[in-house]
Amino acid sequence: MPEGHSPVNEFVNKLKKRNIEGSKATAKLTAELLRSFISQQRLPQHNQAAALIDAVKAVGEKFIAASPVELAVGNVVRRVLHIIREEDLSLTTDAVDGLSLSDESDNEDDVEQNDHPFLSASAVAAASRNALRPPSLQTLLEDAPHSEAAPHPSSSEGDSEGITKSADKNSTTRKLKHNVIEAVNEFIQEISTCHEQIAEQAIEHIHQNEVILTLGSSRTVLEFLCAAKEKKRSFRVFVAEGAPRFQGHSLAKELASRGLQTTVITDSAVFAMISRVNMVIVGAHAVMANGGVIAPVGLNMVALAAQRHAVPFVVLAGIHKLCPLYPHNPEVLLNELKSPSELLDFGEFSDCLDFGSGTGSPLLHVINPAFDYVQPNLVSLFITDTGGHNPSYMYRLIADYYSADDIVVRPKSAS
Repeated sequence: MPEGHSPVNEFVNKLKKRNIEGSKATAKLTAELLRSFISQQRLPQHNQAAALIDAVKAVGEKFIAASPVELAVGNVVRRVLHIIREEDLSLTTDAVDGLSLSDESDNEDDVEQNDHPFLSASAVAAASRNALRPPSLQTLLEDAPHSEAAPHPSSSEGDSEGITKSADKNSTTRKLKHNVIEAVNEFIQEISTCHEQIAEQAIEHIHQNEVILTLGSSRTVLEFLCAAKEKKRSFRVFVAEGAPRFQGHSLAKELASRGLQTTVITDSAVFAMISRVNMVIVGAHAVMANGGVIAPVGLNMVALAAQRHAVPFVVLAGIHKLCPLYPHNPEVLLNELKSPSELLDFGEFSDCLDFGSGTGSPLLHVINPAFDYVQPNLVSLFITDTGGHNPSYMYRLIADYYSADDIVVRPKSAS
């Protein structure tokens, strides 16, 4: 990775300063920067995929270290690494098929000729893995014909063969980068349209005269509820305000401005009001491999209340929020502590300092965590871009988007 790559350094600084709000915006910017980074890479003649993977891992480690609690960054990095492996496997399989066709054609022309090269073990293994793994979307959409098999050159055609091989290597390098960039473009499009894809399913889950409870503010939840309203569904929404940032206030105003019957309640009133609710619909910060949810603080309380009163607890999450990690992973154990000023003004602390000790150490401490962990047994249904899924199925869905070799990408320890 070029040390002076300014877009990378600028993005790292933005992550460190928390200048990017929201998992969707962070994921999209990460994917766009990785796409630009890949397009500028000069790959060697051999092992292009390995070189590209190493380069992406190096820059990805910087991104993850800049903001470990923003799990969407690591998700995008791992997803791009998975794309590189899939496209390399697809090109390898195409090469295997081309050699096989060439072998069959030569055998038909000259049965007595036995000096054809055998396929390498790695090529055969790659073809076997591809048979067991579903092809990527880019592979399915791509309609490029296999290159025709060239006849075996004679000894007098050595120079021509060298030129042809060099051209093929350059073509393969360009092909790998082109395919990866196209697949990343599709991934960016998935991130951009995740709200719309999830909102299209609202009519299947929200019914007439229901009462929906949510907490805080989520763009995905907003679009989901408004999509049901546009389909002539009549329902009521209870919005828990989401202290201490009170983002539920802005969500309630937006829902009311779009014609939805909205009621704002305090967070402490959730247990008192949950018996009147038909369904809880919330957003998520990240979805773990075991089906657990990293969510805005306060949602675990709502989930417990919903379980106590047998109310379905539905989580909306885009594909970029599916995380291949488990709750015991170090990255997941981290919790972001927000400013104490959201609870108390700094001026109020002056009365709580112990000046008698000479150190001025505070007698009052403020802890303001940003996230809760909701266990998978508290979740009734996940609604993603690809449809509704049970928590027990999330590990299988995540396996389709990530490679096992890339899950170990971790932030570098601070020097």
